[in-house]
This record gives sequence, structure tokens and C-alpha cells, in this order.
Amino acid sequence: MSKRNLLSILLVFTCTVGGYAQSKPVFNPPLNYPNIRDFALSENGKEAYVTAQSWLEEISVIIRLRKDGEQWKEQGIANFSGKYKDLEPFLAEGDLALYFASNRPKEDDSTSLNYDLWKVERNSLEAPWGKPVNLGPVVNSVHNEFYPSLSKNGNLYFTSDRPCEFELDNIFKSEWTGEKFEEPQPLDSNINSKGYEYNALITIDEQCLIFGAYKRPDGLGSGDLYISCKNKKGKWSAARNLGTEVNSKQMDYCPFYDYKNQMLYYTSKRSDLIDSQAIKSLKDLQNTLWQGENGGSKIYQQKIVLKP
Repeated sequence: MSKRNLLSILLVFTCTVGGYAQSKPVFNPPLNYPNIRDFALSENGKEAYVTAQSWLEEISVIIRLRKDGEQWKEQGIANFSGKYKDLEPFLAEGDLALYFASNRPKEDDSTSLNYDLWKVERNSLEAPWGKPVNLGPVVNSVHNEFYPSLSKNGNLYFTSDRPCEFELDNIFKSEWTGEKFEEPQPLDSNINSKGYEYNALITIDEQCLIFGAYKRPDGLGSGDLYISCKNKKGKWSAARNLGTEVNSKQMDYCPFYDYKNQMLYYTSKRSDLIDSQAIKSLKDLQNTLWQGENGGSKIYQQKIVLKP
């Protein structure tokens, strides 16, 4: 059985580093923006997409990266992005399709400012992306839709604040029939709750879900990442916190899993700044505010193994 088809029902931590403070951001340097979040990696591991934002997220664009040796280098803003608030890219269909969230207007509604899920396609891995297409009224609603993630069979998982049996933000699934997406349904109470659930990553075999939840009783202080896997009957197990190897006391979110290298990427707003921290010069100030863990969104990585 190939690694990309593993039944992901057991999570094993293989990192020897204990405690989040010893883990450093993936892009620090070279990506030096107030907020860097969302990591989408191509199957060959040579292309990636991230979201760059201003401090208060008034600006939100998707950036394309290429790997040169062991270093990631910016290739510019994705050709479909830059005018509206775009975020949360997800590569699919052999990397010839990219799903993302955006507040761009629909063709028939130039005044709509809510977030919908969109899709762009390209003819080859080196070709430019085409025109974004809205996923339509079955998937999208008059409310907000965020963070698309697809399993290998095309089923779509995403976050929405649309009304349902649960409260606040929840995780939904829309089944792909081979021709269209079916009416989205909220996942059960082992995933969703009366609080905030967000940023769900479905494994390619659709056996496990890694997602964010805000201030749960077993949380570490803010938003944490959790995992739930299906049992033999195909039902979701009770979600469990991924622990201090991944989570911090600050906001942790936006998971992505690299199956080839067994690496979990995620975004965190963790900070190692303290009230009594001494700043002796302007250079010291700049290094402290920009190079360290400063409370801005940055992307981290953690070696974990998903296996049967």
C-alpha cells in the first residue's frame, strides 16, 4: 500500500523536540510579511502557495512559491489574485486545480462581500491559472464559506457560519457525485459543537480529519488543532487535541499534511515576546518584532506519521 493511500487512523509523533517554543517558522526568512498563513504544496513538492496579509487583514493575497534546492523562493502573486481578499489555497486534481476562499463578487452580484469558495484551473503545471469560477449556490450560501479541502474522491470539506443544528462556525461536507457537489451537511458532534470549528483538512483517503477548534475545555488557551478518525463503521471518533508538540497557548490553525515527507504544516500566532524584554537599539527592535515569534501569523512544521 502506498503512503498516499494509508488508512490514517493512528497519529504518531516522531519529533524529538518538546514544547512549541523550540520550533521555528518555515519562512523566517525569506517571507517577511505581517501575516503569512495557509500552506498548499504540490505533489512533486516543488511548488507551494501561501497567503500574505496585512496586520489587520485588509489585504490578503495568494503568493506562488518555487523550491530551489532547500529554499523556497517567491514567484509573485498568483495571476488570479491581488484585487480582492483571497486566502486558503488548496491544490487538487493533479495540481491542475486550485480551490480557495475569496470575497470577490459573483458575476451576477457585484455587491456581495461575503466569502465564497472558488476554483481555478490550468492546462499544465507550468501554465498560468485561468479565470476563477464560483463553486455555485449548492456549496456557497449567503453566509461565509472558508478553507476548502478535498479527498482523493473529490468530496469537499469546508468551514461555514451558515445556520445548522450547531452554533457559530462549523465544518461541512459536500459529496462529489462525479459531476456535481451535493448539498453540504454538517459533520456530527464528534467534530462540531456550539463553539467555533474551523480549517478542516481531510486526508486523501477520507479517513481522518485535522481541524481547528476554539477554546475547548482541553485546549491550551486559544484555538488548537484536533484530529478525528473514522472507526470501522465509518463514524467519526471523538476528536482529540494534537497536544503541545503542535499546539501553543496562542491561535493555531490552517493544517496541511505532506504525505511524502510525513510533515504537518500549520499556521500559528504564537509569541515569545515578554513584558520585560529589553530592547537596546533600533536594530534590536526590528529583529525582535520581525524575526522572532511576534504574534503575527507564521507557518510552522511538525514531523508526524499517519499510518494504519
